[in-house]
Amino acid sequence: MTRRVDLTPAAADLLRQLVSLHGPVMFHQSGGCCDGSAPMCYPAGEFRTGVSDVRLGDLEVEGIEDVPVWMSGPQFEYWKHTHLTIDVVPGRGSGFSLEAPEGVRFLIRSRLLTDEESAALNR
Repeated sequence: MTRRVDLTPAAADLLRQLVSLHGPVMFHQSGGCCDGSAPMCYPAGEFRTGVSDVRLGDLEVEGIEDVPVWMSGPQFEYWKHTHLTIDVVPGRGSGFSLEAPEGVRFLIRSRLLTDEESAALNR
């Protein structure tokens, strides 16, 4: 199955830790201010998505509920040809994202979708 978004094992470990502290979580990537294109992790339901937001998919992480990943519509127009992988790196990100106090930040790694992946996603 072709997916638009995945995550690294390190990001999955951090999500399990965050869920143990905050309950179910979600991601939203706006491309706006603060960390720009960094994915922001929020308690599920704390960030209100709008009609122009695009649900990229749900991350399946063993031991926790699936984690929905959203992106603003205008940002999606720039990124719709890419596969995104959520990773985690040392360093402090935005104070709005749940991982900020942990001394790490989520980061997007991207690559272009293959022709086959694009075709599968556009069916």
